Amino acid sequence: MKIDYKKLFFYIVITILIGGIPSIFVITNNVYDKLNKPPLSPPGVIFPIVWTILFILMGISIYRANYNKDNSFNPNIIYFTQLIVNALWTPIFFGLNAYLFAFIWIILLIILVIYMVYKFYYIDHLSAYLNIPYIIWLLFASYLNLFIYILN
Repeated sequence: MKIDYKKLFFYIVITILIGGIPSIFVITNNVYDKLNKPPLSPPGVIFPIVWTILFILMGISIYRANYNKDNSFNPNIIYFTQLIVNALWTPIFFGLNAYLFAFIWIILLIILVIYMVYKFYYIDHLSAYLNIPYIIWLLFASYLNLFIYILN
């Protein structure tokens, strides 16, 4: 597979922009630091590091899925749908402080990502595997979200 670095860079940057822009509100808001949190809660500084790594992996994943796709399935539809759902979680949780709704939203996101991984697997195995850390992090984030709802 010959790598088109411009397209790869595009997918990584667009993923970081769509997924990361809502987080700007979190930095100025500092809501997370003031919440009662469950055990195993990482410090707030960990989140942008983890999300940047995940967004890079996701960008590589959608690049590979597009490179290897056939005409029967457009991977961009499920990919950008889940990415927008992901981006909207931040204002729901931090902007609206709607912790229960945010938990329901993250469950929807997990379902979309699992479906995306399933579809990507049939296009390119590595595209699917690159999203496994994303699913694991979303499961951890849903644990944090649920217990923040319960404790606050």
